[in-house]
Amino acid sequence: MAKKPTSRQPGAERILDAAIELWTTRRWQDVKLEEIAEAAGASMARLHEFYPSRFSLISAMISRTDKCVLRGHDFGDSSEPYRERLLDVLMRRFDALAQHKAAVRSIFRDMQSDPATAVCLMPAFFNSMAWSLELAGIQAAGLGGLLRIKGLGLIYLSGISVWLDDESPDLSATMARIDRDLRRVEGMMNLVSWQRQTKDSAE
Repeated sequence: MAKKPTSRQPGAERILDAAIELWTTRRWQDVKLEEIAEAAGASMARLHEFYPSRFSLISAMISRTDKCVLRGHDFGDSSEPYRERLLDVLMRRFDALAQHKAAVRSIFRDMQSDPATAVCLMPAFFNSMAWSLELAGIQAAGLGGLLRIKGLGLIYLSGISVWLDDESPDLSATMARIDRDLRRVEGMMNLVSWQRQTKDSAE
């Protein structure tokens, strides 16, 4: 049974912090909502007010990472290749997640054995990838944008699989994997962009 919540109920950020802390030491699937409420000093009603499901907590964690990357964004050199811009954005995501690496490991490994979880998180994940594209100056709208979002999502997930075991100070292994994958799809992304521009011009 959960402890009696404090009279002053915590906000959404404190509840999310409590959830991440629990995921750091335990499997994500094993952590109950009641335990998160107890750790945050919140009532179950308060928890539900902000997070009506377990998946909404992870979505909030993804959104928090997005905001951290957005705060540190500058437009930089517009002549820089798109691949370099995307690499920079994705690596900044890993910097933002560094302190929560154990929690990400718990979530990521459970997701691999639970496709239903991955499906539930797709909207938040694809939205995050759309923002990453836009930060790199790449359009994320329309059919071409959807293809780019899915392609970048696969690259990011591939990078996470390396990052979870990458203990180097500069994350060299992670950077090498993402750079390799971006180079592989760079031509395809350019083709998708060209095809869309041609279609728009014809109309």
